[in-house]
Amino acid sequence: MKYSLLITLIILATSCKGISQEKETSNTQTEVKKEFPITKTEAEWKKQLTDAEFYVLRKAATENPFTSALLAIKKEGTYVCAGCDTPVFKSEHKFDSGTGWPSFDKEIEGNVTYDVDYKIGYKRTEEHCATCGGHLGHVFEDGPSETTGERHCINGVALKFIPSK
Repeated sequence: MKYSLLITLIILATSCKGISQEKETSNTQTEVKKEFPITKTEAEWKKQLTDAEFYVLRKAATENPFTSALLAIKKEGTYVCAGCDTPVFKSEHKFDSGTGWPSFDKEIEGNVTYDVDYKIGYKRTEEHCATCGGHLGHVFEDGPSETTGERHCINGVALKFIPSK
């Protein structure tokens, strides 16, 4: 009796299907690979970018918090994609979020694209450069309420700062 109860419990435990990390999809959705104006091979990107830039921009890695030199910049200027120099954020939209990554409440419209990211088990909005497809970071809805309410949490290594003249 105990043996058959144990077998039944084992079968029940192993047959349960967890859905906590399944992607939200519908039967009508198909994954389409985005095409970007600038495309290069992995070898070409590795030759052009530093190791850190490559892993963040091309492999969607995240730099360590509080390591970006861009956190301290308070000057007027434009932040461009480190992969292709496309302007993606303006200094007037930068704010100190306290998270350890450069944060902006607004992107330069048309120069950033969005996708859904489930890499850590739940849905996040991932940001990419609209020109080369480089991974920039993520956007969250906990930014300054007096502006857009958005926090574009961006890897500093994915950006270059161009000061205004």
